[in-house]
Amino acid sequence: MSYLLRVELPDVPGSLGRLASAIGSVGGNINAIEIVEHSGNGCAVDDVFFEADPGVMPDSVVSACNALDGVDVLWISRYGAGGNLFLDLEAVESMTEDPAHAANHLVDMLPVVFRVDWGLRVRRDAERVVVVHGTTAAPAAIPDGLRWRDFSGAARLELEQWPDLLLAACPLGKDQLVVIARRGGPEILDSEIARLAHLVALADSISRR
Repeated sequence: MSYLLRVELPDVPGSLGRLASAIGSVGGNINAIEIVEHSGNGCAVDDVFFEADPGVMPDSVVSACNALDGVDVLWISRYGAGGNLFLDLEAVESMTEDPAHAANHLVDMLPVVFRVDWGLRVRRDAERVVVVHGTTAAPAAIPDGLRWRDFSGAARLELEQWPDLLLAACPLGKDQLVVIARRGGPEILDSEIARLAHLVALADSISRR
C-alpha cells in the first residue's frame, strides 16, 4: 500500500536522513521526498511518498516519525498516484504541447500536481458560476446558491455548500477561475497557493500565443 506523509521537521542537515531511517525501521520504503515549504521558523514541511511492507500499519510509521526530536506528522493518507519531484514541469510541458487547450490540460493534471481530489475550471455567467472543464471526480455542476466571487489572486476558499472540502481558487483571465479541492486534508499551504497562481498564469500566457 502506498501512502503520502506530510511532516514538519527541523530545517537542518541530517533531518531527512533521520526521518528516512525511522520510516525504514518500521517497514516503510520511501519512493520520493518533496520539499513543500520552508516555514520560516527553522522548520520545513516535506511530503514523503512511501510503500508499506505487508502487514505494516500507517500508525507505526507515524509513531516512528513523531518519536524524533522536532518532528511532527501533519497528515498521512493512502495515495495511489505515486510521487514525482517534477510535477510542475510536467504540467508546463503538457500545456506547451497543446497551447490552445492549455487551461484544460492544467486542470486535468491538478489532482496529481497538488494531490487534491479534483480540479475545475469555471466561468462567470452573470453572477452565477458554471463549469467549463473538470477532472473525473469533480462535480459536473455548481450547487444552487453559489454566486460568483471576485479574486484578486490565488486564495483559499470556504463554501458552505462544500463544508467537507478544503478549497483554493485562482483567476484565469477576466471571468474564469481554476479551483482545487482536497477532502479532509492536509491543509492547502501558502506555497501551494503560490504554485497554483504561477501555473494558472502560465496557462493563461501559453493559451494566448
